[in-house]
Amino acid sequence: MTENRSPFLDTIFLLRNSGSMTVFSNLQEISKKEEQEAGDYFETEFEKERLEFLSADIKCSKEAAVWGAKVLYHSAQLYLIRENTAKDLDKLIPKLKGPSDVSTILSADLSLRFLPQITSVLQTADPYDPLVKTLEDILTQFHYSGIGYPLNLEKVDWEKELQDKTYRKLYLERIVEKKAYTLAEIPYINKLLIADFGLHKDRYWQDLKTVAHGD
Repeated sequence: MTENRSPFLDTIFLLRNSGSMTVFSNLQEISKKEEQEAGDYFETEFEKERLEFLSADIKCSKEAAVWGAKVLYHSAQLYLIRENTAKDLDKLIPKLKGPSDVSTILSADLSLRFLPQITSVLQTADPYDPLVKTLEDILTQFHYSGIGYPLNLEKVDWEKELQDKTYRKLYLERIVEKKAYTLAEIPYINKLLIADFGLHKDRYWQDLKTVAHGD
């Protein structure tokens, strides 16, 4: 891909390749051409990551991947540019339409995995910022991307949420990667983790407690 096509594309490419962002100060509408190019890029990135879980049933949702990228991109911009933007929050940070199946969750995660960092910075700057609530609502809906960020997930039915074997494996792996104690000590998740660790628990997570789950 050629560089410097657009601030949106350049930002996403840089973030995915280096983990860093260049935030452009102009709030510009993202064109359909940019969305299409981003969708093609994310499809390629998704296929790379899919090699790690090898599920033929899980496909890239370009729509979800591009939506996640737009949310991330505009969130970073809004950290710097807040004058006269409150009225545009719903337009800049829209909700994703349709059901959130595993393909949607994993596709959106290509960008949303970086959203907790931006949300934390915004929350520290102004915990009453309406943008913080908007982003936390997104992370609550797509909580796979929010693992490690403090979210209220009391209403989640974990057995139903993690019924897909591939998604369950990825979810548990990220909990371990992030050392997300709050999630790891939920009885159902704790049971799954301890079973996965087996005799090697101390090697993977020595100070994780075994929680009674009453079954």
